[in-house]
Amino acid sequence: MSSPLTFNATQRWASEALGTAFLLATVVGSGIMAETLSGGNVAVALLGNTIPTGAILYVLITMFGPIGGAHFNPAVTFGFWLDKAISTREALGYVVAQILGGLVGVFSAHTMFDTAILQVSKNVRAGAAQGFSEGVATFGLMLCIFLAVKFKPKAVPMTVGLYITAAYWFTASTSFANPAVTIARSLTDSFAGIRPLDAPLFIVMQMVGAALAFGVYRFFAPRDAS
Repeated sequence: MSSPLTFNATQRWASEALGTAFLLATVVGSGIMAETLSGGNVAVALLGNTIPTGAILYVLITMFGPIGGAHFNPAVTFGFWLDKAISTREALGYVVAQILGGLVGVFSAHTMFDTAILQVSKNVRAGAAQGFSEGVATFGLMLCIFLAVKFKPKAVPMTVGLYITAAYWFTASTSFANPAVTIARSLTDSFAGIRPLDAPLFIVMQMVGAALAFGVYRFFAPRDAS
């Protein structure tokens, strides 16, 4: 998720905000559409939420990867900060842009589907199993990103999109794997939402998963001796 081209910090932060906004508009908007059209079949609704999310990740990473790295995720930014690939100042700017962009994406989805713009989710996602799921989901996502960037960077968009598509189904939490997404989804009382009370556990486990993934990545791909 790096580029030989040169973009200034404002351009990189803007790409993070815009990309995260489109990501959340897709997650929430497709969730609303899927729930509306599925006739109460939760599996069909989840499938209708999963496919657009994986697809938009491929598109957004391809679009914005050359500009700002296409993190769209504070856990990803944290991982690259641990790897000293991004400065503290720039990382903080990324996180702020991601959170603000996520909120814009949720509010945009609500506007498109003619629902109340300001909402609070009542969708319960509590308990140790859900928290563990988020740790596993984020660990896998970060390891996927680290190793794909290291060994096959051109495959990053497809790898991330496919991983999230799969993780929607093999994790009990449906793989938020992203603190900015978690915060934003606490403000939608729709299929994709999470109760604000449950968000802190998700965020903590996401950061733990990211840190563990960095350690495993360093084991498989240590720095050159130089």
